[in-house]
Formats: sequence, C-alpha cells, structure tokens
Amino acid sequence: MDFNIYMQDFVNQARTEITEAGYEELTTPEEVDQALTREGTTLVAVNSICGCAGGVARPAAANAIHYDYRPDHLVTVFAGQDREATEQARSYFEGFPPSSPSFALMKDGKIVTMIERHEVESSTPVEVVQQLQNLFDEHCEEY
Repeated sequence: MDFNIYMQDFVNQARTEITEAGYEELTTPEEVDQALTREGTTLVAVNSICGCAGGVARPAAANAIHYDYRPDHLVTVFAGQDREATEQARSYFEGFPPSSPSFALMKDGKIVTMIERHEVESSTPVEVVQQLQNLFDEHCEEY
C-alpha cells in the first residue's frame, strides 16, 4: 500500500469534517489575510491529522457553534498540509507559540485568546465545547 495515498485519505476526511461543520477553509496566505482582518469575531480552528484533532478538536469545533452566541466568522487552516496558510495565520496569534490542533479567537483582526494543543489533548470534546462557548459568551454577539 502506498503510504502517501493512505495518509491522503485521512487528510481528506479531516478537511471534510471541519468544512461540513461550517468552517471556511483557508489554503493560501492571501485567503488568511482576507479572513483574519475582517471586522467582528472570527474563530480559527487550526486543524491537524493527529488523534486529538480527530477525537477532540474537530468534534468540539462542530458542536460548539450550535449555541446562542458564536463568532461572526468560522475559518480553518490545516497545519502540516497548507503550511504557508498556517504560518500566515500563526503570524496573527501574537504571544502564542505554534500549536495544533488549537483554536484562536480573533476580534477585528487581533488575537483575543487561544485554546492551545495542551488544553485540547488533555480534555474531552465536551470540555473543549464548554471552553469555546465560554469564550463566545464573553466575546461574541447573540447569533
């Protein structure tokens, strides 16, 4: 079996899970700049192929947005796959080291806070949903 074809199946599934949940996929630095400089609140899901992304982060990303308060924009970059887009997104996350999977909450083009990998991998999907919804309560408008 060709390992690259096998891995591409996982990558495609990971992409599909997050976009079907309603997140706009950003694959170029230009798309990142356009998305992250918009007015309002933006949740950036930094996707990856690791187990905690599939078992915790993507399910949390999909479920957290079914809530009274949520960001104006939902976007995703894919660490390890769309490297230039991910690097560009991380340039907006001032004060936070590279981390994937993770979530960044932006407001008017500025980082508000992040839920970093160490917080994702040590949590259940429900706990990450609660963390995200607490951020939405504090920083987002009623949807």
